[in-house]
Amino acid sequence: MITIDTFKRGLTNGIATLLDLMKILVPVYIIVQILSLSGLLNIIAEFFAPIMSVFGLPGEASLIMILSYFSGTYAALGALAAIELTGFQISTIAIMSSIAHNLITEGAVVKKLGVSTFASTSVRLFFSLLMGFLFYRIFG
Repeated sequence: MITIDTFKRGLTNGIATLLDLMKILVPVYIIVQILSLSGLLNIIAEFFAPIMSVFGLPGEASLIMILSYFSGTYAALGALAAIELTGFQISTIAIMSSIAHNLITEGAVVKKLGVSTFASTSVRLFFSLLMGFLFYRIFG
């Protein structure tokens, strides 16, 4: 049975987590919107379009992937909310991001564990790209 104390503690923790996530999601969303309105997002999209097309993604998705790879999934979610994508494209990004995300921070963690940062990062990036490619080729 859930007590009032447990409910209050859960609610407090939930609100604190929401506020922490909003500190990342809202600024990234705003920055992506500014990039879009300024035309810079289109320039980025055009540059990365040939690479992203291998995964069935528009060039704009490169920003989401860069954020995911280097900042983490929450920053990528902020950008994802600001860009119109299909369910299939979002699934592709989710697969790729779940394999390789927050590479800098997690690279430091694996280094402390005695694992090669370069090897760990390379393997994660390789499989992220491979699975994105395969997902698109098989189901796209």
